[in-house]
Amino acid sequence: MATETLLAITDLDTAYGSSQVLFGLNLHIPAGGVATLLGRNGMGKTTTVRSILGLTPARSGSIRFRGERIDQLSPDRIARMGVAVVPEGRQIFPNLTVLENLKAFAAQRNASPTPWTLERIYHLFPVLEKRARNMGNQLSGGEQQMLAIGRALMTNPHLLILDEATEGLAPLIREDIWACLATLRAQGQSILVIDKYVQRLLPLAQQHTLIERGRVVWSGDSPTLAAQPDLWHQYVGI
Repeated sequence: MATETLLAITDLDTAYGSSQVLFGLNLHIPAGGVATLLGRNGMGKTTTVRSILGLTPARSGSIRFRGERIDQLSPDRIARMGVAVVPEGRQIFPNLTVLENLKAFAAQRNASPTPWTLERIYHLFPVLEKRARNMGNQLSGGEQQMLAIGRALMTNPHLLILDEATEGLAPLIREDIWACLATLRAQGQSILVIDKYVQRLLPLAQQHTLIERGRVVWSGDSPTLAAQPDLWHQYVGI
């Protein structure tokens, strides 16, 4: 039985004014699957995320989400369809408490019989319950990342996107984030991860896409990528 495709990016060109960034990019994420987008800084990963979210509209090509074209939709419409992002830099509200940050994003966008609630977020990240009354700017970098993930999950998305999932985090905190993503995968959450730690992503994700200067240079599954370390050293550098 074929796996349903949740997100399908086909021949995507994206530009900022006259400066083209993405060239015929293709990326597919199966429903319930975890995929990665890999490459060095400045190669088009964040632009790809912005195109999915409708923040930088596609010049040509198509983006389909749950079978529907979204490449010409507004960002708020795309978000309401069930796409949530943990952005690079976290971007939590510094003048709101942890509790207020979470409550502000509460929604039910995937009709799950077991939706994400405050209680479930606190179970996933116990430190957030301890910090519930702390302001966003009183959290450590790791706690802010946990809050950003929790905030995205509170929308109950079909697709969770993490842009630079563990950037700037201490090694122990990175391990906490990997463990969280493994838990989400086991629960059937569809995820797109952008990060540089290929060795940690190999057991987490099923599908990987490497890009260089806005073009896909390789795509395939974890066993195939694991067998070609020279490839990911060349294009990711870790």
